[in-house]
Amino acid sequence: MAKELHIVMLPWSAFGHLLPFFQLSVALAKFGVRVSFVSTPKNIERLPNVPSSLASLIALVKLPLPKLPNGDLPDGAEATVDVPFEKVPQLKMAYDLLQRPFQKFVADQSPDWILIDFMAHWVLGFAQESQIPVMYFSIFSSATNVFLGPPEYLTGEGRTSVRPSMESLMSPPPWVNFTSPLALKKHEAIPLFNNFFVSNGTAVSDAERHAKILQNCQAMSVRTCRELEGPYLDLLIELVGKPVIPTGSLPAEKHERAELSGQSPKHIFEWLDEQKPKSVVFVGFGSECKLSKEQIQEIAYGLELSDVPFLWALRRPEWADDEAEVLPVGFGSRTRGRGLVNMGWAPQMEILSHESIGGSLFHTGWGSVNENLGFGHSLVALPMIIEQGLNARLLVDRGLAVEVDRAEDGSFSRDDIAKALRMAMVSEEGEPLRLRARQIAAVFGDIKFQQEHYIGQLVEFMKSYNKSK
Repeated sequence: MAKELHIVMLPWSAFGHLLPFFQLSVALAKFGVRVSFVSTPKNIERLPNVPSSLASLIALVKLPLPKLPNGDLPDGAEATVDVPFEKVPQLKMAYDLLQRPFQKFVADQSPDWILIDFMAHWVLGFAQESQIPVMYFSIFSSATNVFLGPPEYLTGEGRTSVRPSMESLMSPPPWVNFTSPLALKKHEAIPLFNNFFVSNGTAVSDAERHAKILQNCQAMSVRTCRELEGPYLDLLIELVGKPVIPTGSLPAEKHERAELSGQSPKHIFEWLDEQKPKSVVFVGFGSECKLSKEQIQEIAYGLELSDVPFLWALRRPEWADDEAEVLPVGFGSRTRGRGLVNMGWAPQMEILSHESIGGSLFHTGWGSVNENLGFGHSLVALPMIIEQGLNARLLVDRGLAVEVDRAEDGSFSRDDIAKALRMAMVSEEGEPLRLRARQIAAVFGDIKFQQEHYIGQLVEFMKSYNKSK
């Protein structure tokens, strides 16, 4: 009888990373792979439930987050969502202190593979000593990984005067050998350069972590589909110089509404049930994007001007003392019947899968991109942080999104929002986009194909690698 494959997962402590690692764990377990998913206690508790049929194959391993010597991290903070942006470097320092307990866990388990995120470069040394292969699982697109570049450009080896610099991020990289829209706008390039390429308080910059892992891992996997990113995937394989295996879109399984009744706001689905098929745009910016008052107000006025039915999942921002401060005065009464704003938690996957939803106005985070493409929604891109601008350009280039126009400083107006919404949802000019969205959904929404083709390939690679070793 063949030995069961055992994999240890170590994601970075941000929910845009934890959830894809969890979804990959579930997908692998369906192939009989045993997974130890390692994170901190609070992060583990906030994950979705492991499907009962896979409970024997997925172990959720809690390693307490070590305290910093100077105590410079809020009590109970274990993920980026728990800390203000300026405290993320301290969270990275605490995360780096997981090295010793994680090493002990790996030594006790002796797994067949370790799958790590871009943060944990310190795994590579003891994995090599123990002869355990390491795979870098990137939750970012192939296009983003290509944009960041080969390892020598990230570490300073062979660095040219062209890159990396803040200005260089505002045009496609010189190593992209085909026509590409991959470039950041100035308001996007400044924070990415300062937070990725420059050491931001920790001993090792994110760029150096990423480069060390690319140089020393045995293989890389990327959450993507060849049908969307074929040229970028091929170029990434060339730049990295080692196997790069796409995992597919990792579609999450949708819960039936009956399963949600105890926790879900019923009024959301009651309202959606009354709307016409494919008529409603879902508006959601997740938990990591902190929108300013001006941004929220312009989005609200844009929704109002567009005349498009909308459902907005909106968390009360930290700057608002109560919910009445968040939206423009009279907004609710002026849009009553046509729009619904839900303050607080909302089951995004179940909303996106509802037949009344036809589009999304969102930040183009890669996880949300994959979810939306699976349902064939028209996409209105309003990128906010990190690499989201690159995702927006990729989607527009592939005929799958309209990007909201912005000023040089990154600001946008209600008219920009309304124009993009009408284009994506109702105008005749936007019909090719809606058609393309339906076509790509045949790939991204096919759970059986995603599982058997992409995850099957990944499992086969890991098994055959171990045999050859």
